[in-house]
Amino acid sequence: MADRRSSAPSAAPVLPTLGGKRSSYRERVADALRAALIAGELRAGEVYSAPTLAARFGVSATPVREAMLDLAKEGLVDTVPNKGFRVTVVSERQLDEYTHIRSLVEIPTTVGLAATADPVSLDALRPAAREIVTAAAAGDLIAYVEADTRFHLGLLALAGNAHLVEVVGDLRKRSRLYGLNALAESGRLEASAEEHLELLDALLARDEAAVREVMTRHLGHVRGLWAAH
Repeated sequence: MADRRSSAPSAAPVLPTLGGKRSSYRERVADALRAALIAGELRAGEVYSAPTLAARFGVSATPVREAMLDLAKEGLVDTVPNKGFRVTVVSERQLDEYTHIRSLVEIPTTVGLAATADPVSLDALRPAAREIVTAAAAGDLIAYVEADTRFHLGLLALAGNAHLVEVVGDLRKRSRLYGLNALAESGRLEASAEEHLELLDALLARDEAAVREVMTRHLGHVRGLWAAH
């Protein structure tokens, strides 16, 4: 399959919204930079200056610098004095640890929802699941990540533990930075996307064994495929 990045327009990208509406311009810039990290447009280990990124995204340097400081707090970049910001490299051990923690938290929580979640609330997540499939088919990684984030964090929110949602959201940011381009280009992203609909069907059927199987398989993709780099 042809490299999708090679066909991307050279014009400065518009600021995408990742994870919902943002209240400030600084947050919109942070979203754009975070999206570029996830999509592989900003490469691990590379150092980028605020003026360079500002020119690339068609904005001024000040909000870029402020946004990159926000991303540094999230562990996505490191500050390099007098040079800019280096995109954090995630080690194989870190990826294993992040995925292990997610499996300990997400699998039992999601399985529990098979018995407790309101069917109407579960079915309300179906549009997001379909958006994931549509984005995967189109190779739109930004839309894929945005819908995938809404789906999974929205699902976990049904358990009623806001801190759990926050922890998983942070782990997802750290472990989802690499591999999406390769996965999309190989055609495997669509198969992973379809699992969201499969998971919803299992939850609505109150089939705890099926929910556990789908979630275990899905998180295996996070480590085995999405995080590969």
